[in-house]
Amino acid sequence: MRVVFMGTPDIAATCLKRLLERGVSVVGVYTKPDTPQNRGMKLTQSPVKQVAVAQGIPVFQPVHFREAETVEELRSLAPDVIAVVAYGRILPPSVLEIPPLGCINIHASILPELRGSGPVQWAILNGLTETGVTAQYMAPEMDAGDMIEVRRTPIDPEENAQSLLDRLASIGAELLADTLERLTRGPVPGTPQEHEKATFAPMLTKELCPIDWSKSPLEIKNHIRGLDPWPVATMELSGKRFRVYKARLTEKTTSAAPGTPLGVTKTGLEMACGGGRVLEILTLQADGGKRMAAPDYFRGHPLKV
Repeated sequence: MRVVFMGTPDIAATCLKRLLERGVSVVGVYTKPDTPQNRGMKLTQSPVKQVAVAQGIPVFQPVHFREAETVEELRSLAPDVIAVVAYGRILPPSVLEIPPLGCINIHASILPELRGSGPVQWAILNGLTETGVTAQYMAPEMDAGDMIEVRRTPIDPEENAQSLLDRLASIGAELLADTLERLTRGPVPGTPQEHEKATFAPMLTKELCPIDWSKSPLEIKNHIRGLDPWPVATMELSGKRFRVYKARLTEKTTSAAPGTPLGVTKTGLEMACGGGRVLEILTLQADGGKRMAAPDYFRGHPLKV
């Protein structure tokens, strides 16, 4: 079976590696064009491209599929199936109709929940206790195709978006490899989604960063976890901005207004939240400084309360 793989970030690279380990014949890889990064603006290859180049697999990096030549180039690879994981490009019907066995997408949520580009982060931001990975046949509408299989996993209350993404990448890699193996044995049925139950996970932006202290400690903790490692939750104290990486729920109460710093303990900075509750900030980073434990920072920068 000839497979064309499409993907860009680390989760896609994990899936591609697993296909190659399982002996899948990947005849071409599509990924986003190299992007300039860091101060030097040096062009950087995507994680998927790095894997493909190392394995000698032909790499294609079209900006889109609007030109007929781009579609025909893909058609010339004669894929039996196209496997897609976080590619970051919309596939038009002219592409979806190419592989006789269909286009298989791996999506990091339990569809129809959290369709879109940020399902892992929004699972945490929304306070979900369970998520998963869905293998689906692709349709013209985003993440709306028939489902092949769903594999579920609980969300640990202490893991952040990065650690959850790493776990889902491993689950998704096995699910994709198993799905392609099933296709080699014959048609694999799909189950239509309950579209009326769909929820969405839009792209993250830095506008989400500021912490809303009027919310409950649990909501704020989920906010911090869901935005780590990017774009990272933020707070301000005495006119100085901090990135916030980790927090702990407490049983304490307060009459102070939400957002009031209450004091520094041996383990963190206590902050007043909505409902008269208290959240302890454990790890933070001042603008221009290093990421560190809150007590360590405030020993050198005494807090005025």
